[in-house]
Amino acid sequence: MKRIVMLAAACAVAVPAFAQNVATVNGKAISQQSLDQFVKLLVSQGATDSPQLREQVKQEMINRQIFVQAAEKDGIAKQADVQTEISLAREGILVRALMADYLKKHPVTDKQIQDEYNKAKQQQAGQQEYKVRHILVEDEKTANDLLAQIKKDKSKFADLAKKNSKDPGSGANGGDLGWAAPTNYVKPFADTVSSLKKGQLADKPVQTQFGWHIIEVEDTRPVEFPPLDQVRPQLEEMLRQQALGEYQKQLRAKATIK
Repeated sequence: MKRIVMLAAACAVAVPAFAQNVATVNGKAISQQSLDQFVKLLVSQGATDSPQLREQVKQEMINRQIFVQAAEKDGIAKQADVQTEISLAREGILVRALMADYLKKHPVTDKQIQDEYNKAKQQQAGQQEYKVRHILVEDEKTANDLLAQIKKDKSKFADLAKKNSKDPGSGANGGDLGWAAPTNYVKPFADTVSSLKKGQLADKPVQTQFGWHIIEVEDTRPVEFPPLDQVRPQLEEMLRQQALGEYQKQLRAKATIK
């Protein structure tokens, strides 16, 4: 009787141990733990854990094992270029994991985000954005000829832009570039825009690497800074990248490089 009880207990221990493997491929076991880790990785990337996903993962792991075994049998793993790729892949994984671990231990705080938001908002204070239209042509003479016509009759601007501007986007819209801060434009263009007032036409054409521009500022308004909730993800990501950059500099400074 005692022997039967001991045998039953042994079976009870053995069954869960056997059940830890979800499959074997040519005698090579695929463990439940490995499958769970694979699923966990996919879930962290946006997948939803489900029986269907687990079955797909299981089949993928079986296929991989079959292919890996075939590669090892044919000596693929010993090839120099393959060993280099494996080494680089390992390094890449370790670097990503190191950075992720650092961010986990040093998360961006609400105070950091608020401080960065206040700083950016202060920098934008008092700045203007401009509603601009322009006509872009290849040479100065053409630009001067068109500008002379517009100075005589501003109502011709849109039609002349449609007929002559080589900027296909704005030209079709009568030269309209919409609302933007001067920093959105290349420097000669931006400097001219900043110097003009509402309804003012630039006295002379402006040259940039794109050609010659006839520029008019139709309207101006203060830059409206977006609310914190709207820009929070961008600020948080920026601060995360800054933190990683500083961490990388610290590691390199501590390293002995010869």
